Amino acid sequence: MTAPGAAPAEAAAGVRVRVVPAAGARAHTAPAAGRVTAMLRQAGIEPTAGAGTVTVAVTATVEEAVALCPGSEDRLLAVCDTVSPAGLRGALRAGVRAILRSSDLTPAQLMAGVHSAWHGDSRVPYSALVQLLGGATATEAPQLTPRQHSVLALMAEGHGNAVIARTLSCSPHTVKNTVYELMGRLQARNRAQAVACAVRWSLI
Repeated sequence: MTAPGAAPAEAAAGVRVRVVPAAGARAHTAPAAGRVTAMLRQAGIEPTAGAGTVTVAVTATVEEAVALCPGSEDRLLAVCDTVSPAGLRGALRAGVRAILRSSDLTPAQLMAGVHSAWHGDSRVPYSALVQLLGGATATEAPQLTPRQHSVLALMAEGHGNAVIARTLSCSPHTVKNTVYELMGRLQARNRAQAVACAVRWSLI
């Protein structure tokens, strides 16, 4: 999902994207890199054959995406068939910025994934996050203010503080403080975990 009021090309201004397909015997089990490339073009992004500022690794699993681009200085977006809780944990520790399931992929979601990877905003499948947090102790859902609900919903869509501030007609400082309050109320360590907790409690 692109930022409200922003065209795909504007959201990707200055971003160079390269697509890296799975290699070797695993290539036939991975989502088609050609399909991803076509979707990028449909979203207004022309992939580059050289180095990019965002690398889209197209693989069967998120673990393979991390292994495919070890030590990459690019911002990594993984497009995978499956995302296991263990794979998600390892990918986040390895610095993967965004993860998309190939079965859910649309040009708009791919554009949003590139945007998230570029800006460092977490974008991962909710179901994988919920599985990752499945062993957590259940507690009552926290009570949120209308402002916190609005910010949380926009966070869940992958938007950064600047876009949230423009959408809600408030200052980035207000958004930053609201996100800080949300982390405390949801007992989350980062934005991705906050969204996962919100999904578990049906807050969004």
